[in-house]
Amino acid sequence: MCSSAPRRARGMSLIELVVFIVVLAIGVTGVAILFNQMTRSSVDPVVRKQALAIASSLLEEIELQPFTYCDPDDPAVRSAASPAACATPEAIGPEAGETRYADPRFDNVNDYDGFAMSGGIRDLTDTAVPGLDAYSANVSVQQRAAGELPGIPAAEGLRITVSVSGPANVNVVLQGYRLRYAPNRP
Repeated sequence: MCSSAPRRARGMSLIELVVFIVVLAIGVTGVAILFNQMTRSSVDPVVRKQALAIASSLLEEIELQPFTYCDPDDPAVRSAASPAACATPEAIGPEAGETRYADPRFDNVNDYDGFAMSGGIRDLTDTAVPGLDAYSANVSVQQRAAGELPGIPAAEGLRITVSVSGPANVNVVLQGYRLRYAPNRP
C-alpha cells in the first residue's frame, strides 16, 4: 500500500512575497496618481466658470455702450449720418484722457480697444474684486471684416473680443458684435 501523506500547507516563499509587494505597490501608485489627477482637475471647472463670468460681464458692459459716428459729447451725436457731420468723430481707441474708472469715462464701444486689467479684476469704481487677483482681462475692438455678417455693411459693425486668463492656465475668449442701428441710435 502506497500511501502518500498529504503535504502540509506551507506559507509563501520569499519570491512570492516580493512579487506580491511589487504588484501591490504598482496598484497603489496608480490609484494615487489617478486620485491626484481627479483632485487637480476638479478645481478647473470653478476657475473656468469664474473666467467665463468675468469675460461675459465685461463683454456685456462693452456691448451696452453706444456705437455712434460722433463722440457722445459731440452736439451732432444723435443726428450725424456719417463721420463727416461730426465735430469729434469716433475712432477706434479711447479719446485722450478717457478711462473706464474715472471722468472722463469710456463712452463708446470703440473706447475699449486695448483695455486691459492685469494683476486682478477691478470693478467700475477701480476697486479690486476680492478673490479675483489671479485673473487678467484684455479687450480688442476691431472693425469687422466685409462679409463677416452677410447683409450688413462692414463699417456698421464692430467685433469685440474679450480674453480672460486665470489660474491653472485657464484661458477664455468671448467675441461679440456691436452694430450701428439706423440711422444713428446708440
